[in-house]
Amino acid sequence: MKKVISILLCLVLILSLAACGSSGKKDDGKKTVGILQLVQHEALDAATQGFKDAVTAAMGDKVTFIEQNASGDTATCSTIANQFVSEGVDMIMANATPALQAAAAATNTIPILGTSVTDYPSALGIAEADWKGHTGTNISGTSDLAPLDEQAKMFPELLPGVKKIGILYCSAEANSEYQATVVEAELINLGYEVTRFSFSDSNDLASVTATACANSDALYVPTDNTVAAYPETVNNVALPAGVPIICGEEGIAARCGIAALTISYYDLGYATGEMAVEILNGADAGSMDIRKAPVTKKFNADICAQLGITIPDGYVAIG
Repeated sequence: MKKVISILLCLVLILSLAACGSSGKKDDGKKTVGILQLVQHEALDAATQGFKDAVTAAMGDKVTFIEQNASGDTATCSTIANQFVSEGVDMIMANATPALQAAAAATNTIPILGTSVTDYPSALGIAEADWKGHTGTNISGTSDLAPLDEQAKMFPELLPGVKKIGILYCSAEANSEYQATVVEAELINLGYEVTRFSFSDSNDLASVTATACANSDALYVPTDNTVAAYPETVNNVALPAGVPIICGEEGIAARCGIAALTISYYDLGYATGEMAVEILNGADAGSMDIRKAPVTKKFNADICAQLGITIPDGYVAIG
């Protein structure tokens, strides 16, 4: 009798487990992508929209997006990334370098795609000697880095009388630090006197900009997310001071600069979305080379007019 009862109990347990299994999450082919954006500004917003459009165009309603914005706070980036991991998303799209770094720290298994990231080796702590164009891990993505040597050459092209150039950037952003280092060397090679003016966050932006303007003939601003979020703060100081600014991207130049060698952030995000579709369909992120978007020389007609700067052929007005 005891043997019969034991067999019956085993059958009940097996059936109950089968029932639990059948009531669990159904693999219906649908995917969830967590979007972690560092801060809200025109360039990053465009990249996120391009990403979503590309994924939606290919996969329709088979993909659900969970969008979170860290409001410029790196600690919040980490919180959001860890939340995505705990929720078991199928992929994380990290928009901007601090977002990528937070996602990389949160998981080494969930595929991560970066966009609006300047330099992947410096962002991820990969030695340049070991860099092969792809990470070999769970990470890939797109870079917004325009040729920095060509950006430096815009100074003699647009501002022939300039001798002292200040580089204005946020020291807390690895992407900006990298660009400042490279552009500084390029400008020195061109014969300029170069000084860096760094700020730690937006609270210091106005005062550091004032110091930079007082000690420079012109400024260079890289693809800095803090300046991109507060370009009017820079313009309210630099324009009255008559100090022209050459920028690393169009969105910043549209509000406080004279020109930029820039990319389309929407196109960059779209390219990232195309990579996402490949990965969600089985491709390996770590073996995918980092991709870039084509660059265009653009100028801010209004600020150029106010500063009396004539733009040569080959530049497109910022719309």
